[in-house]
Amino acid sequence: MSQKDIYNEEQLFNLVRKGDEQAMRILYCRSVRYLSAVCSRYIYEEEDIKDVLQDAFLKIFASIKSFEYRGEGSLKGWMTKITLNETLTFIKNNSRLQFVELKQEEIDKFDEEPNTEGIPPAVIHSMIRELPDGYRTIFNLYVIEGKSHKEIAELLGIKPDSSASQLHRAKAMLAEKIKKYNTLNSISKCKRIG
Repeated sequence: MSQKDIYNEEQLFNLVRKGDEQAMRILYCRSVRYLSAVCSRYIYEEEDIKDVLQDAFLKIFASIKSFEYRGEGSLKGWMTKITLNETLTFIKNNSRLQFVELKQEEIDKFDEEPNTEGIPPAVIHSMIRELPDGYRTIFNLYVIEGKSHKEIAELLGIKPDSSASQLHRAKAMLAEKIKKYNTLNSISKCKRIG
C-alpha cells in the first residue's frame, strides 16, 4: 500500500485543513488527473490547462477551511466546482466565445441522434475538443455538467436562447463528425474484407 492510499477522503481533508503539507501533496496527486480532465473538456492548450489547475489548487488550498465536509465524494465535488469556475473564468478572459442566435424553428427541428456505437470514447472526446470554443463550452456545460440553459447563461453572461442555439449547433457539428467517422470506418472495413 502506497502512502497515497493510507487516508480516506475525510481523513485527508482534515489533515489538509490543518495545513499538513504531505496531505496537501497527496490530495494534489489524487486529484490532478481528474481535474486536468475537467479542464481539458473546455481548454485545448496544455500550458493553459496547467495554468488553470495551478490557480484552482491555490484557491482550493486557500479556501479549504471554509469547506464543510458532507461525506465521501463531497470534497471531490467541491474541488471540481472550483476547477470548473476557474476554467470558465479563463475562457471568458482569454477566448473569443462567439455566440450566434438561431431562430426557434431551427432549434425545434427534429435532430436524429447519431450512431455512436463502436466509436471509442477517446475518439468522441477528441471530436468534442475539436468543436469551436463556444460550442464546446456550452456542449460540455449542458451535456457533461448537467447545467440548464439558464445556468449556462448566468455563468457565461449570455441569453438562455444563445445557450440553446449553441448547443444545437454543437450537436449538429458532432453528428456530422460522427457520420464522417462511421463512413470512413465502414469503407476501411470493406477494403480489409475485399
